[in-house]
Amino acid sequence: MTPWTDRAGRFSPLKAVTFAGTLVPALLLAWWWARGALGPRPLTEAIHETGDWAIRFLAMSLAVTPLRRIAQWPKLINVRRMLGLAALSYALLHLLLYVADQKWDLGKVASEIALRLYLTIGFAALLGLVALGSTSTDAMIRRLGRNWNRLHKIVYVIAALAAVHFFMQTKADVFEATIVAGLVLLLMIYRLAHRFSLPLSSPVVLAGIAVAGTAATATAELLWYGLATGIPVSRVFAANWHFAFQIRPMWWVLAVGLAAAALGWFRSRAGEATGRRTGREGEKARKPARAAA
Repeated sequence: MTPWTDRAGRFSPLKAVTFAGTLVPALLLAWWWARGALGPRPLTEAIHETGDWAIRFLAMSLAVTPLRRIAQWPKLINVRRMLGLAALSYALLHLLLYVADQKWDLGKVASEIALRLYLTIGFAALLGLVALGSTSTDAMIRRLGRNWNRLHKIVYVIAALAAVHFFMQTKADVFEATIVAGLVLLLMIYRLAHRFSLPLSSPVVLAGIAVAGTAATATAELLWYGLATGIPVSRVFAANWHFAFQIRPMWWVLAVGLAAAALGWFRSRAGEATGRRTGREGEKARKPARAAA
């Protein structure tokens, strides 16, 4: 089975597009490096880019199940494994480039990972991704049985560790790190809502999840600036309400959450319309049969 075919061996446009999409960042990075467009320190820039794409693809893989349910698109589950493996691949490349930046001195790399907290956290997330990636084959799924689901639930812990690593590595401008962390928090809240059997087909519930995710994003940003930089929390909070220069991360997370709620509302209305149309067609088919009887 190739990355662009389904289990029956047929060409799958969804899988083909997804597979091509996972390759685009690496190809662009190689192209920019060859053209000297990565600045005076191309290796450092490449390390950052591969790390960024690792957590982006990880967030995408987490979003597959909620989006599949909300959009009523069952086939979307077919690309979750691919996105997860893409996250692992970029994370491994991220580490490989870091080792290259350290002149392939594995002893120094090991000591840096042990002594620098943000590297320790990032390496722990990578080990978690390796554990998930190595057990993602059909054979391992059959072998582990129910334990496979228990193991793969640690993906949320891995995502949290990756988000913290992203924050700590970024240091000053944590705009994108906050957005990624906010989206991960939004997905975690959705997961909790599903666990407590809330009606996730309800646009109202989805809108509530969006608001909760927005509040969690704002809180994470306030905590980071308050603990890591010493900037007064009041200033950071006030910046969220000024749109002259930049739309703050919490509003992007809210937009994504409300878009999901709107999609859920549209799909529910479409389902109701289809049900009514099917019912009318069935009634019309029964009338001639009763008349003939």
